[in-house]
Amino acid sequence: MAIGWLSVLQMVPWSDVIKNAPKVADGAKKLWKTVGKKPTLDEITQPGSVAVLSPEAQAIASLRTRVAATEADVSALHAQMLTSSELISTLAEQNTQLIQRVERNRVQLRWLAGVTLLAIVLALATVTLLYSQLR
Repeated sequence: MAIGWLSVLQMVPWSDVIKNAPKVADGAKKLWKTVGKKPTLDEITQPGSVAVLSPEAQAIASLRTRVAATEADVSALHAQMLTSSELISTLAEQNTQLIQRVERNRVQLRWLAGVTLLAIVLALATVTLLYSQLR
């Protein structure tokens, strides 16, 4: 079973994986920074030095604060979506390259299996011919 995994790992285009690893890491860092900067709802809605207002004015001020916080969240989510899309695109490109390489290796393996089978048949035919001549 370990030999199967070893052969799979040998077929991986490690040079491409290593070449594209910084792009993936940068994308992940950008995504993490974007998520980490997002303020919590408690931080946004904490009252500062607000003058004494009527209940209606307080409700309107609270709603305005919440709308502003929601707009900021939507904007942050949009930025995260763009960053995630870029990262997903990079990973999809790497996956496509990996699949192409695996397909190429599969074709080569079939070709080598055919050549090996032909060599075995020729070797057996040669041994049989030599054995029949020696008798």
